Amino acid sequence: MTEQDFILLPYPNTLESGKITWESPSNIALVKYWGKKKDQIPENPSISFTLSNCKTITTLTFSKKKDTSNFEFDVYLDGEKKDDFKPKIQTFFERIEVYLPFLRNYKFKIETKNTFPHSSGIASSASGMSALALCLMSVEKQLIEKVVPSSAPDCYRDETSSSNEYFNQKASFLARLGSGSACRSIEGDLIVWGKTNSIEGSSNLFGVKYPYKIHDVFKAYQDTILLVDKGKKQVSSTVGHNLMHNHTYAKNRFQQAHDNLEKLKTILESGDLDGFIALIESEALTLHAMMMASMPYFILMKPNTLEIINKIWKFRQETGLHISFTLDAGANVHVLYPKNETSEILEFIKNELVAQCQNGHYICDQIGFGARLIKN
Repeated sequence: MTEQDFILLPYPNTLESGKITWESPSNIALVKYWGKKKDQIPENPSISFTLSNCKTITTLTFSKKKDTSNFEFDVYLDGEKKDDFKPKIQTFFERIEVYLPFLRNYKFKIETKNTFPHSSGIASSASGMSALALCLMSVEKQLIEKVVPSSAPDCYRDETSSSNEYFNQKASFLARLGSGSACRSIEGDLIVWGKTNSIEGSSNLFGVKYPYKIHDVFKAYQDTILLVDKGKKQVSSTVGHNLMHNHTYAKNRFQQAHDNLEKLKTILESGDLDGFIALIESEALTLHAMMMASMPYFILMKPNTLEIINKIWKFRQETGLHISFTLDAGANVHVLYPKNETSEILEFIKNELVAQCQNGHYICDQIGFGARLIKN
């Protein structure tokens, strides 16, 4: 697939108005994406667990307008108008207009809400931008379905899962142009983004479902998110990604990601929990090492982040349980563990780790299976 494959003209149908609702989950990367090229192209491949409970629900209402000179939209979060969100949506629309040329023809009302608190310290860009991309794709599908020109992809001909491949790929492609990691939230349970020789079908343009065998132990993996710091990061992810340009260790880091994806294939197939723990924790610490070795350098971990990590290591050594951690580009800790060890590990989290969370806040989640259309 190339960018040109996502341009469909002309649309055979017309729509006066409509309303669509999608819910889309957040995700947590196991092999981390850090560093990007123009148009949200990743410098290295990544793979993520799609989450189940942490998601964004977006309703898109649209009506035809006469003046097509500008984009016209309003954004609401939890029923409250959010004009400070508009610049990001404006940039998103500008990036994707060539692929969705109907955008100037409609006035949009974007109503969004998260199942997790907006100020929780969990990045909502992945779930939010993927939910919006899916809503827009549903508009395009309505503009094409029923009347099927020879140029229309199979996804617009019927509702079978195989025919929806194009729909999901384009939704992922569009979401990426809003937020890179959003392209990994369309489907589940394991999603690969970034071209790499070790994963057949992998692409820089969109996320793809991990195509190889996965051991049962990884199919119901748990993620308890410890909210160490719910404040705004002092360095945005965009700035952090850009600091990988000319980074002293960038070349080696990008190669490491390719190598780790190759190693992870064997781990996921065999159910090697010790190998899984070693790889994902190394990936998390490497991500933050890149931040600390940037110029200018910065640290997003907090003292309580390190306290939690050390407690996890000590508990794992003492009990032999398969508790592990990963980190996003922030201070919060994702505690990962197999479902059959939930009872003991969750008790440990409540007794020993929650005290390091801001206001004692944490979220219990698990591996999920992608976005869902609620109303069309």
